[in-house]
Amino acid sequence: MRLDKFLKNSRIIKRRTVAKEACDGGRVSVNGRTAKPGTELEVGDKIHIEFGTGSVTCIVKSLVDSAKKDDAATMYEIVNE
Repeated sequence: MRLDKFLKNSRIIKRRTVAKEACDGGRVSVNGRTAKPGTELEVGDKIHIEFGTGSVTCIVKSLVDSAKKDDAATMYEIVNE
């Protein structure tokens, strides 16, 4: 699954366009490498996102194409905020 789509489906970032802009701006990394919006994710990948006031690191638990609001939180595990 594409990184920008995962960030939107898991509701880490609310819109896919915002997720794409974050990736293009170099604020998202996967497994320690700066990631593009089209980076393919696999279960177990570590995502680090830099926000304006802080950062979040999470691990991918599952890849679901269309997750409901209740299922979105099960797609990842937050390691560090």
